[in-house]
Order: sequence, then C-alpha cells, then structure tokens
Amino acid sequence: MRIDLHTHSTASDGTDTPADLVRKAAAAGLDVVALTDHDTTRGHAEALAALPAGLTLVTGAELSCRLDGISMHMLAYLFDPEEPALLAERELVRDDRVPRAKGMIAKLNALGVPVTWEQVARIAGGGSVGRPHVASALVDLGVVPSVNDAFTQEWLADGGRAHMEKHETDPFEALRLVKNAGGVAVFAHPAATKRGRIVPESAVVALAEAGLDGIEVDHMDHDPDTRARLRGLAKELGLLVTGSSDYHGSRKSCVLGEFTTDPEVYGEITRRATGAFPVPGAGGV
Repeated sequence: MRIDLHTHSTASDGTDTPADLVRKAAAAGLDVVALTDHDTTRGHAEALAALPAGLTLVTGAELSCRLDGISMHMLAYLFDPEEPALLAERELVRDDRVPRAKGMIAKLNALGVPVTWEQVARIAGGGSVGRPHVASALVDLGVVPSVNDAFTQEWLADGGRAHMEKHETDPFEALRLVKNAGGVAVFAHPAATKRGRIVPESAVVALAEAGLDGIEVDHMDHDPDTRARLRGLAKELGLLVTGSSDYHGSRKSCVLGEFTTDPEVYGEITRRATGAFPVPGAGGV
C-alpha cells in the first residue's frame, strides 16, 4: 500500500480542486490519501464525491498552532467535523486569516511592493487565505522567483519584514479538542527549520505525555539525519511515525507520494479514531 497522509487543495492553499487532487492521487498510484487543508474541512465533500475506485480518503485538517511564540502545525485525522468546540476553534482561526493577509499587504505596500488584496483574494479563489497566497502574488509581481523564496526574513517568514501574527491555537488545547472530537493528532514537520523557528524536543515530549499520537518524520523539509533523529525520538516516546508529501499542487515542488506512511501505522491511526472513518472510493464523477 502507498499512503500519503498530508495534502492540500484549493479549499486552503493548494492549487488542485479537491476532486482533481483525489484523481491525481489515484493516478500517482496511491492507495490512501488524506486531505488536510489548513483549518478547514470544506473540501471533503467534493473529494468524496469524486473519489476514484481503489483510492481511500482519510478526512482531516492541518491545525494552526503556536507555542511560546513559535508557529507549529497539528495534523488532525478522522475527527467529527461537526463537533462544536473544534469547529468553533477552526472558524476562529480561519476568520483571522483575512485581516492578517490585509495586514501583510499593507506592510508590503509600505516596502514598495504594489500587491493588492484583490490580487491575493483572486489567487486564493475562495479558499482559506494564507501566506502562500501572498507569496504567490509576490511571484506574479516578480519580487521573488518562487513561493519558497518569499518565506524569508526579508518577506513573509515568522518575524520577517511583512509578517503578521494571526490567531493560532495552543497545541495542547488543539490536542484536547481533536481527541474530544474522536480524532488522531500528529505533529506536522516538527523539525522544518527552513520554515523558521521550531519548538524544542522538550515540547514534543510534553505533547506526547498529553496524548499526542505521532510525529510526521518523513517529509521534504527533513534531511536524512533529521529523519533518523526524529525516528529515534518517536521510538523513545512511543509515538507513531508518519510520512507524507505535504502536496500543494503547483504551488510547491513536492509531488504526491513523495514520502509515505507505513501501512501498519495507518492501521493504528484508523483503529484509534472514533470521530470518522476512512472512505473507500466507489468510482467518483
């Protein structure tokens, strides 16, 4: 089995619609794909309706969190999307994305970059607006050569000249909310230093003690030495180890199935979940 547990669609900052994403996942030879858009489940219905035979969909979301001033992401799998407390928190995070994006645009304008809200909103296309959409606008304007080049101290990285804070959930609260909604929680790309500051390993230990299920080890932003170190930490803490592409369509260079999750780990994730269950494809439209 080939299992990719971290992908994004146009419901957040990917470039493929949810329907196109599951079709491409099947074409890439995946058996299981998780749709984990940022702080939203809006793409799930479309993905399910288009789900090809032979492909199983794991519903999920990537939750925006912050610990001691450091941004981090929590992958939540197979939770009840209508559970009121988790739904309210996701909406709170999403509602803060628009004023945050407008604040970044104002800072960029002050730096002489003629980006507009209309341009960024058009790029977002109705999805949950975020930094990658602003970064894409900078690429379109020729300010930077790629989206990744916008995530520097010069531009949009944490603490960068045009960075703006947004509401992000305390990870321990996110963990509690996910568990109460019957979901499984995995710390996404915990050592991706190229994205900015990362939380110390002591935080991973504390989260494990609080019920964290796993950490995303095999990821494009982790070099081999980092993956080996994280694998050892996971073993020490009794955490599941996942791997995934963090696919965003054409917005990033990663490809579907670039990294995958062991079928036994996937089986354990499905066993732990009580809020929702993986859906096998029946040949979507």
